[in-house]
Amino acid sequence: MAELIRQVTLIGATHQSVGRDASGGTIADVMIDGGRIAAITPQIPDFPTDAQIIDGSGQFLGPGLIDLYSQSGEPGHESRETRASLRQAATAGGFTRVGLLPTTKPAVDNVSAIAAILSDSPHLPNPEAGKTTSAAKATLLPWSTVTIGAQGKQLVEFAELSRAGAIGFTDAWPLTNPVLVRRLLEYMQPLNKPIALWPCDLQLAGKGVARQGLDNLRLGLAGVSASAETSALAALIEYVAEMPTPIHVMRVSTARSVELIQQAKQRGLPITASVAWHHLCFDTSDLQDYSPSLRHNPPLGTPTDRLALVEAVKAGVLDAIAVDHAPYTYEEKTVAFSTAPPGAIGLELALPILWQTFVSSGRWSAELLWHRLSHGPARCLGLDIEEVKAGGIAELTLFNPEEKWTVNAKNLRSLSPFNTPWASQTIKGKATRIWNS
Repeated sequence: MAELIRQVTLIGATHQSVGRDASGGTIADVMIDGGRIAAITPQIPDFPTDAQIIDGSGQFLGPGLIDLYSQSGEPGHESRETRASLRQAATAGGFTRVGLLPTTKPAVDNVSAIAAILSDSPHLPNPEAGKTTSAAKATLLPWSTVTIGAQGKQLVEFAELSRAGAIGFTDAWPLTNPVLVRRLLEYMQPLNKPIALWPCDLQLAGKGVARQGLDNLRLGLAGVSASAETSALAALIEYVAEMPTPIHVMRVSTARSVELIQQAKQRGLPITASVAWHHLCFDTSDLQDYSPSLRHNPPLGTPTDRLALVEAVKAGVLDAIAVDHAPYTYEEKTVAFSTAPPGAIGLELALPILWQTFVSSGRWSAELLWHRLSHGPARCLGLDIEEVKAGGIAELTLFNPEEKWTVNAKNLRSLSPFNTPWASQTIKGKATRIWNS
């Protein structure tokens, strides 16, 4: 069935013969039919009588959002999240594709594990599919581990897992053996698949739970020095300088790391980088209530770190914003801050919170935020994503920045609805639809 979106504001549109709203945004009618964008014009007067009409007034339509990396509990911890519930949460949050981290129990380090994830998820957008878009759901993109069991000891069979459909390789945990890292860069060079690495010196990090600075001292929380991240990152950059295999630096959290990444890019090294969205919204000054949902790994940065990360996203030093959805049950998370497992949910919250924090406040443009949640992640993963254009594939997200809703178990699709600092709060902004043909 054809669908007509009336007078929607377009993000990432290449069609020129359309109107503009008061803020300069592109507004148009958009017809979607057979898995493609059939037309984009100021007004579409003629359309099929059975077409579904969607009021796009005040809403934004852009390329489908892509999350670089998020965690499911399945297999091993299905009470936290299943692949089905994660797909539902991602769909509700406006994401059309989600990179699924491999650190489950057992880990995703073999062909059968990759196949199980792919069987749970639709294929990537197919322009000939013509599926009913009302049933569209996010596509899961399985990461494989770098090492067997994500134990950091023996490398997996990269070529075999690449052929099986792994989107890329990551242990989602720091690799502590420099010899293994160098071998990884050597073996992966011909495969042209993303390698996501988290730079952290675990010995320097120790048992710290908060970024070292005035706030952790004031609150009596064991500190983690910024050098735990930056020393490992500096070493990693030198490895890439010797063996120029493309890598992705995940979970960047310090101002100094931003400087190192900027310098590496200026040297022409093949590096992309991302920041988890909660590091843009909070810092150590927000820890005074000891909320377990603000316990993350790496820990939240200082106010100086957060400002540097925000500016790095704006400048493009950081290519993408990741959700890094990490669900835990109410029982697991309702403990003291220092003993809480690190992580929080985010797939349903990232777009509205980031929009209100940065777009509504005028700090970023809507185009910038959308790019860092769509084209930026796609580039890091080596994927293609189209602009919004007539004749293009209908992989799209529709977002209403003014819709109010309460963050609770009734409205969230995640199985861990209490694992967020916004629990029970009313927020503005909601993805109202995705198309994923």
